[in-house]
Amino acid sequence: MGDQPQQHLRFDLGGFAIDEYRPIKVICVGAGFTGILAGIRFPQKVPNVDLTIYERNNGIGGTWFTNRFPGLACDILSHCYQLSFESKTDWSSFYAPGPEILAYLQSVVDKYKLMPYIKLQHEVLDARYDEPTAKWHVRIRRRSGTDAQGAPTFDEDFTDTADVFITGLGIFSKWSWPDIEGLKDFGGKLLHSADFGEENQHWRDIVKGWKDKKVGVIGIGSTAIQIVPALQPHVGKVSNYVRGKAWICPPFASSKLAELVKRDPDAENYVFTDEDKKKFNVPSYYKAFRTELQADVNSLDKAILAGTDWQAQRRVEVEAHMRKKLAKKPWIADQIIPDYGVACRRLTPGPGYLEALCEDNVDFVSTPIKRVTKDGIETVDGNTQELDILICATGYDYAFQLGIPIYGRSGISLQDKWTPHPKSYMAVCVDGFPNYFLTMGPNSCVSSGSQLTIIERQVDYMVEVVKKLQRERLKSIEVKPEAVKAFDDYIENYFPKTVFTQGCRSWYKRGSEDGRVVALWPGSTLHTIRALQYPHWEDFDYERVDDVDNCLYWFGNGQTYNEQNMTGDRAWYLSDEFVDYPPGMCPACLTGSNVKCHFSPRMITDSSICVTSPMYTYPFVLTAVQQLDINRFDCLGHFAPHSINQVVPVRQ
Repeated sequence: MGDQPQQHLRFDLGGFAIDEYRPIKVICVGAGFTGILAGIRFPQKVPNVDLTIYERNNGIGGTWFTNRFPGLACDILSHCYQLSFESKTDWSSFYAPGPEILAYLQSVVDKYKLMPYIKLQHEVLDARYDEPTAKWHVRIRRRSGTDAQGAPTFDEDFTDTADVFITGLGIFSKWSWPDIEGLKDFGGKLLHSADFGEENQHWRDIVKGWKDKKVGVIGIGSTAIQIVPALQPHVGKVSNYVRGKAWICPPFASSKLAELVKRDPDAENYVFTDEDKKKFNVPSYYKAFRTELQADVNSLDKAILAGTDWQAQRRVEVEAHMRKKLAKKPWIADQIIPDYGVACRRLTPGPGYLEALCEDNVDFVSTPIKRVTKDGIETVDGNTQELDILICATGYDYAFQLGIPIYGRSGISLQDKWTPHPKSYMAVCVDGFPNYFLTMGPNSCVSSGSQLTIIERQVDYMVEVVKKLQRERLKSIEVKPEAVKAFDDYIENYFPKTVFTQGCRSWYKRGSEDGRVVALWPGSTLHTIRALQYPHWEDFDYERVDDVDNCLYWFGNGQTYNEQNMTGDRAWYLSDEFVDYPPGMCPACLTGSNVKCHFSPRMITDSSICVTSPMYTYPFVLTAVQQLDINRFDCLGHFAPHSINQVVPVRQ
């Protein structure tokens, strides 16, 4: 038999302009930082986009909306815990309290008018990918109120469809009770840190009547070490039950902050003065302040490498810090200081925690709990402590299994796909689940620095993928299995050289001592940013929308939309948005040696004073001797701009 004739699809030209982008629908689950960033970036950068953000709670903010426990605060520097493009210069303190962070998030939502995209009290029940149409079918229910017993009531389920499905659920959304005998038999008030009080209720209002109460707090994670010092002045007695050990480090970048705001380096949580905030209102000063703090924090990644001199030095420093703080009760230091390396568990500053343990009304109980009784807690040594209130600060379900059933190609569930451990590509997508992306998923967290920086990069990455889908008329984009395997192999080979695989029980390893690291990115914070900077398109498979034998069908009819309709700007490539000005030599910044900085005429500001960069050892006088072709420019090596009236002759 001869060869069968090859079947060809028709080779058509599209009847549309090359930039006449097709409509595209995006659904995002969660109105925390991910949803807020999606609400800003997708309408900003993706033309003809239809975006809906479903949020199950009655407010935006994610974990900052749901958590209300005593002492709730950021455990990273406030000035580092904000969006790169939306600075808040009036943070109250070094570690901002939770309500202040929530207010910041609400201000961002208000400024960028995001509420039209957000549907509150809408709970996503499941999501299924339909292969023939390449659409995600998302089932949702809307909360309609409460019944007589206070339980929520819901309207009938409905289904929404989208081209692209995003989950921004985070890892702090599914909390769990500890597995302790008799816990539910406790006769006093039983609370979980993740379910502390009602919506819009401040924790101080909840504890008003606790002045004479005996309160137990189980845990020594980042939540417990905030609760204990917050409660200590407001209750009769606090008993902190601690199963493991933990490094409680000095405040991050404390020496840098001392240098910048002239505070006591031993202070735990500096409160910014009006004078500080006045300085922060000067854009050039604040940019320098924020940049130096962030650079200092990003340098902490050196702590993760095991067996290094830096790791050994850091251990000595942190242990000395802890023993100094616990000098009043030195025996606690012997029981709480770990044998494993610094940063094996999340490195936590814990302002005020060690000091609180030394107070007379605080007991540190390291003997394991045997069971909870009706009246309190019995430890394995037979001792009992009577309690009126018991708070479980025991964390969340860190299995990295999303609380929403998600089904990809051939009906496979993401839960099954992620058994025995979750695998992804670049921590943003999964093979077998086309057009699906996630933030804060497996191996997406950083051990130091701000997670917000990573979420920004993840959302930017998704925006680029959606733009490609739209621009090239693609029906689906799906990461190749071999790319997922390559990322998984890298993870397997990276972590053995770090402290994370040492014998500590950590949520990095789903609560085990020697399990696989499923939470952390295999590299530093800066490494994560670089890796997510550009999508590697060769790692994906594609399906086209149009049933034609022409991979350049997206070229359309050979025209742009403005040409086709004789409207709009037909010289847009000359606008500042598209012109890439190369750096030039700034004659104002030559100080007599071969020192040169560069300026860019695109960076326009209202300031007119040039100052020397910190790299220079002395200031200099600027002399008006020549004019430039532009009205203003910025020195890239400086923190403040200058105008054409402050220039000096060029010196070689």
